[in-house]
Formats: sequence, C-alpha cells, structure tokens
Amino acid sequence: MTHYFKNSRMTELFTELNIEVTKENRDQIDEIIHDMLSVDYPNSAAVWKLVRKKLDSDDSEGFKQRLKMAISRLN
Repeated sequence: MTHYFKNSRMTELFTELNIEVTKENRDQIDEIIHDMLSVDYPNSAAVWKLVRKKLDSDDSEGFKQRLKMAISRLN
C-alpha cells in the first residue's frame, strides 16, 4: 500500500527529514501519514493527493516538521 513512497518527491522528503524508510518501518510510517491526514488506511491514492497538497501549501514546513516528529516517536 506504500507505492507512493517510491515517488521522487517522497524520497526527497524522507531524505530532507533524515528519515530512513525500511521494510520494517514502512507500514508504520504509512499508518502515521494516514492518521495525520485523517484518511482511512490503506487508501494510498487519497493520502498521496493530500501529501502533494501539503507539500505545495504555505504550511509545507509545518507539515514536514509534524511528520518528522510523529515518525521520530517510532524509534
């Protein structure tokens, strides 16, 4: 369900936020993103659409920081 993780914008985002996506944590990260965007799991198409909107919005830095904080709790 994480096919959007392979998109260049997502790989750049994870690199920028210093987040390593592995086979072990990919599903957890996917669930975190779904939860942040209030999208039922596993609707990847809707999540990817909202992620793109967030990255293109005026609050893209805020979104990135909230995502980084949420994912950092996994470790």
